[in-house]
Amino acid sequence: MLKKYEDIINSYNINLFKEGKHFRSYEFMGAHKVQKGKEKGVTFTVWAPNANQVYLSGEFNDWNKTSHPMKNLDKSGIWNIFIPKMEFRDLYKYNVVDKNGNSKLKSDPFAFYSQMRPETASIVFDIDNYSWKDKKWIEKREKTTYKDLPMNIYEVHLGSWKRKWDGDFFSYEELYELIDYVCEMGYTHIEVLPITEHPLDESWGYQTIGYYSPTSRYGDCTSLMKFIDRCHKKDIGVILDFAYSHFCKDDHGLYKFDGTPQFEYEDKLRAENIGWGTAHFDLGKPEVQSFLISNAIYWLEKFHVDGIRMDAVASMLYLDYDIGPWKPNKYGGRENIEAIEFLRMFNEVIHKEIKNPIIVAEESTSWPMVSGPSYKGGLAFDSKWNMGWMNDTLKYMEMDSIYRKHHHELITFSFMYAFSENFILPLSHDEVVHGKKSLLDKMPGDPWQKFAGVRLLYAYMMLHPGKKLLFMGCEFAQGLEWRFAYGLEWELLMNEPHKSMQTYTRDLNLLYKYEKAMYEIDEHNSGFDFIDPHNIDQSVIVIMRKGKKKEDFIIGVLNFTPVFHPEYRIGVPYEGIYQEVFNSDDKEYWGSGQTMKDVELKSENIAWHNKQYSINIKVPPMGATFIKGKNINIL
Repeated sequence: MLKKYEDIINSYNINLFKEGKHFRSYEFMGAHKVQKGKEKGVTFTVWAPNANQVYLSGEFNDWNKTSHPMKNLDKSGIWNIFIPKMEFRDLYKYNVVDKNGNSKLKSDPFAFYSQMRPETASIVFDIDNYSWKDKKWIEKREKTTYKDLPMNIYEVHLGSWKRKWDGDFFSYEELYELIDYVCEMGYTHIEVLPITEHPLDESWGYQTIGYYSPTSRYGDCTSLMKFIDRCHKKDIGVILDFAYSHFCKDDHGLYKFDGTPQFEYEDKLRAENIGWGTAHFDLGKPEVQSFLISNAIYWLEKFHVDGIRMDAVASMLYLDYDIGPWKPNKYGGRENIEAIEFLRMFNEVIHKEIKNPIIVAEESTSWPMVSGPSYKGGLAFDSKWNMGWMNDTLKYMEMDSIYRKHHHELITFSFMYAFSENFILPLSHDEVVHGKKSLLDKMPGDPWQKFAGVRLLYAYMMLHPGKKLLFMGCEFAQGLEWRFAYGLEWELLMNEPHKSMQTYTRDLNLLYKYEKAMYEIDEHNSGFDFIDPHNIDQSVIVIMRKGKKKEDFIIGVLNFTPVFHPEYRIGVPYEGIYQEVFNSDDKEYWGSGQTMKDVELKSENIAWHNKQYSINIKVPPMGATFIKGKNINIL
């Protein structure tokens, strides 16, 4: 049933939007099919407060730029026009005339669908015609929090997971193969690099034009909804990336939309991000707040997305972030006060409106309490990417193993702050581009040592407190850096080392997914015991992860050198029999085979590593051994 024109175009919606408190502004802004009186048609509404006049131009009037003037509703700067008999899929733009009489054709900021680049028109689209089939998933998500569950994220750029021989993209329907692959590999979530409409492929979607418009590269809105629905059917959550800090400056987009700084700051020192060639959102402007908060709710509600990862939060928080000359705030500091207030409001509103969303911050500094509650001074995100862990870990792993003993703190220091935030451990796309090399190519040594190093890196990540994220292609140790214009090197799976790496990643993912000790207590030190962080000379660490029940624990022994230790004593918490449940050096994974399969490891009453009991084990070269209790006395 069509909405009535008067129900959405009214003073209440207009005033709420202008106050920064309309959190579903997409319900009246943009293009909507409605009934006005006895006529059916489409109403178009756009915010352009400093425009002299706005016209609607499109297929319906042969792209005449001035034949259909829009009305400035209550002189609010919100313009509207109703076009009878217009249908879905029609193309349109706004011809915005500024105070000096200059005009530009602009895409609709609230467009639900857009043309494929290089074309730039908006498309009237019905986003309410899809019948969702994920009721069970939504009910389960609303009743449980992800924090006590395994969360292992496969980060994907849809345009380059696979690519057709002629360079065309795979459609959402063709990418159902991706969903099946993610299930088989044991991941719990897909995180997709931005799929909002963007003009430049090289930006990977982080420089957006259409914040409400899924990119037409892979299909339309309904196709995306089906893709997400299928993910949920397969018990896979979906997280989308968004850049709410900045936007691109293409003429048809948000930049100087009404001829003046409208979405961006008026102050030139704050408006431009020089390093990225983009414009910063004015996060203190009420209408921009309505626009951005509504956008998050739009994707969470209309597309059933499970989470949002906000990119470049540091560029929002700091006035001096990558912009050249800058002005301090009113207190003389470098903090962006209105951005801090906006982020708190953003997270508070979303958690009030949506049950159990996952809102993640990519914040690259040591800003405190990013995932802390706002009433304690935090920013109220659910999780934060642990960039410190990532930087230290990769710096350590890139070293020749003979030097690692001199930098042992790089793999132990992160445990000192592991519970200061709700962390996600990211090995993301940012670490395998722009000359940084693939993860495999970062590793020192001969080919065997390189693959062993990658296996060890993943084992270390799985044992470390925090949720997990791995970029596509890393699961089978792609040799080249990520190339956004080409598909992954799937042909490498014809080679044993890469196929074995894929098998290893799958098995490690499944171990993480089904061993409660690996994920149940990620955000408190009660789920962690550093049995031995001190063996600097041999570059070996021993970690214990603990679940909510005493019998749920995993001990991991990680050797960061290629030296094999045939006898190595470690402390254990209880008397009894222990067994190896996973070993990165298994021959199945292209390892050397120094495993303890089917070996009963009986504890001895020898105090070691501050434990009453200990066991003697083999420690594989450049390898990780996972041990748990088989028949133990936990009393």
